[in-house]
Amino acid sequence: MRVVTWNLWWRFGPWEARQKAILGALRELRPDVVGLQEVWEGGGENLAGWLAGELGLHVAYAPSPAPERWRSRIGDPDVGIGNAVLSRWPIVERATLALPAPADLADGRSALYTRLAAPGHEVPFFTTHLTSVPYGSATRVAQVRALAEFVAARRGDTPFPAVVTGDFNAFPDSDEIRLFGGLRTAPAVPGQVFLDAWQYADPAAPYATWDPVNPYLPLGEPPVRIDYIHVGPPGPGGLGRVRAVRRAGDAPVDGVWPSDHAAVVAELATEASA
Repeated sequence: MRVVTWNLWWRFGPWEARQKAILGALRELRPDVVGLQEVWEGGGENLAGWLAGELGLHVAYAPSPAPERWRSRIGDPDVGIGNAVLSRWPIVERATLALPAPADLADGRSALYTRLAAPGHEVPFFTTHLTSVPYGSATRVAQVRALAEFVAARRGDTPFPAVVTGDFNAFPDSDEIRLFGGLRTAPAVPGQVFLDAWQYADPAAPYATWDPVNPYLPLGEPPVRIDYIHVGPPGPGGLGRVRAVRRAGDAPVDGVWPSDHAAVVAELATEASA
């Protein structure tokens, strides 16, 4: 199973040209399931819906419950923003969670849960977008606690591990990532742990999903990985184990950079070992 997570940078920059570049990158990747953040909708159109139609995938979209601060940044009161899931298999269940934040940081961050009717086993799949301010670690800690509880309540009885994707806006050694993983500190939900898929990457591979080589980044930004694919412990026979992981969407497509973020791509085992 090829899993992708990607922040699509909403309606910022040359968004119409970027839309085509995003499609080109995803078409080349041929994913089975994609978690998307900063998806726009407006004028009767939805970026995730358009991508799904072009790629022949199923789609679930969850609009932000509070898009006003986003709209003020581009001066358009009619454009929405949200998270989405694209899936090769039918989406048989879905739910959304508004993530907690203090008033000064409340800009409608959320998480989207979907249940995918993949061959052999249903897959509990989540995507999220956490608060982005550099000083927001305490808020992100509260958000990952809520996210972990959201996952635990919807994990279900499938042997396939839960897959949680998204833009966590956090360094890999931050309190919020350590808390969500639950392997280097007590987990947010007792007994629930997640593996950071990047632990299986080639150590020499490019790692930064927020990379200053991208011309959309502000000057002086350091390279860092802030986008994640988290996977629960493998099921029986290694079902759902991470087989490979890499960065993608990290170069121009026909001269256009698709987003300010690079994507992360992971290959998960869909069959148990003999």
